[in-house]
Amino acid sequence: MEAVEYFEVECPEKTGGDYYSRIADVVLLDHNLIRVVSKLHIFIDPRIPLFIAAGVTRKLPGMVLLRDFADVNIQDRKVIISIGDEAYLAPLLKILWEKYGKDLVEQPDRFTILMNLDEAESQSLPDLPVFDPSDTLYKDLIYALQVIQPEGFKVRRQYYGKGRFYLVASENTLPEDIEDLVKEKFSLMGETL
Repeated sequence: MEAVEYFEVECPEKTGGDYYSRIADVVLLDHNLIRVVSKLHIFIDPRIPLFIAAGVTRKLPGMVLLRDFADVNIQDRKVIISIGDEAYLAPLLKILWEKYGKDLVEQPDRFTILMNLDEAESQSLPDLPVFDPSDTLYKDLIYALQVIQPEGFKVRRQYYGKGRFYLVASENTLPEDIEDLVKEKFSLMGETL
């Protein structure tokens, strides 16, 4: 398992900082996110009150295409999709139903999908994007940060994308210069937002 390259908890109280460091470590381990997070900087100041968690992810796996988990056999207009990994079957069926309609998508068993498509549609089928792992991963990261943040901090702003994520939370309204504060935390990690 890879370790986080940069992990810092910034807090005016040493005891509070140590406590949040342990909380963050346990939550990231429990949510199986240690292998995903490359850098994480947490700022907590209960006097303001303000919580900022900013981080960088490692390179995430790419989009899962139909050809990655199934064989697509085309004979004239008849398309036979042989599923090799059922993990992506539900999202695949949803995409096919939305794109072609339920009446054109036949599933005689759980490993086979039959369709009648014209040649242009069937040729592009193996490259059909089915699942983006980064979507659920970033949601999991933000959820983990919400678990780490102090209880009662209900005013939040969050961002995830392009290998970056942050969560800002407070009991009160967020400061107007919050973007500058977040950028400052990224710069402490040697990164830009």
